[in-house]
Amino acid sequence: METVDVAVAGTPPPYAGGWLDRASTQRTDPAWLARLRDRPDTRVVPIWQDDCVVHGDPPRAVVATGTTARRLLDDTAEAVFLGLDGDAGVFAVDLSDLDRSAAVALAGGDGIASVRTVYTEHTPAAAATLGYARGLLHWTRNQRYCGRCGAAAEPRDGGHVRACQGCGRLLFPRIEPAVLMLVESATEPRRCLLARHRASVLGQYSTLAGFVETGESLEDAVRREVAEEVGLTVGAVTYAGSQPWPFPAGLMVAFRATATGDTPTVDADEILDARWFTRAELAGKAAAGDLGRVDSIDRILLRSWLDHA
Repeated sequence: METVDVAVAGTPPPYAGGWLDRASTQRTDPAWLARLRDRPDTRVVPIWQDDCVVHGDPPRAVVATGTTARRLLDDTAEAVFLGLDGDAGVFAVDLSDLDRSAAVALAGGDGIASVRTVYTEHTPAAAATLGYARGLLHWTRNQRYCGRCGAAAEPRDGGHVRACQGCGRLLFPRIEPAVLMLVESATEPRRCLLARHRASVLGQYSTLAGFVETGESLEDAVRREVAEEVGLTVGAVTYAGSQPWPFPAGLMVAFRATATGDTPTVDADEILDARWFTRAELAGKAAAGDLGRVDSIDRILLRSWLDHA
C-alpha cells in the first residue's frame, strides 16, 4: 500500500497515541488487578450513558483519585481496566444504571458532557483516555449476553473479554472500520473535492467517508464510496493515517484518492452537494476556522493537502 505522511509535527491524530500501557499479560491475572485497584494512586474515569462526568468552567472530565476513586470502584458492579500510567492503574466505570444526578454526585462532578464537547480542554493523552474509556464501556454495556445462545456473558481480563456462561464462547470488542478520503484532481491546478452532507451545518463542506463492508479491502471501500456518493472513479489510492473513533466503536482510516474525472454527481440522499476547491479556496476556509473538526483526522488530512498539494 502506498502511503503519504499526514502527521503534524509528530503529533498523533486525535484519540490516538498509545499513551497507556494496556498490560495485556498482567490484566489476565485477577489477583494482580485486585492489588492494582487497592493502590492509593489508582485513577478512575466515570462515564454515564457514553458521556463524561464533568466539573469546572470550562467543563473538564472528572478523573477520580483517592477516596472518590475508591467509592466508584466499590459502588459500581463492573470496572474495566484501561492500563498503566507508570505504576498507577487507570480504570473506567459505567454509571449508566444510575440516574443523572446520582451519577454526577457519586463521581464528585457537577454535570455531564460528551467526550467531543470537552476534547479541547484536555491534553492529547487525557482525551485519548476518555475516548478509550467511552468505547470500551459502550461495548461492555451492550455485550451483556451471548449472541449465540443468549446466556449471560461475564467479564475477563479486566473487561477486555467477556465469556459466555452458557456455551463458553469468548466475546471480544468489535471495531467498525470506516474510510475517510480526500479526493484530488489529476490535472492542474490541483484541487480537492469536498461534499456537503445532509447532516452537516448549512454551507459546511467536508471530506467523503463511509463504512467498510464485508469482503472489501480498505482501497475497495474508498473506490465504492466515492462512486456511490459523487459518481467519480478514482485511480491511485494512498494511505494517509488512521485514528480511533470511539463513537461508538469506529476506526477511521484516511486516504488520498486521485479522481479520473472532473464532474461529480451527488446522490442527493446522503450527499447534497460536492464541489472542487482550489488551494487558495481551502486556505480561505482554514483562515476562517472551517477546516474540519478539531478532533477528527479529516482536519489533519485537509491541512496536509493544503500545505503540500
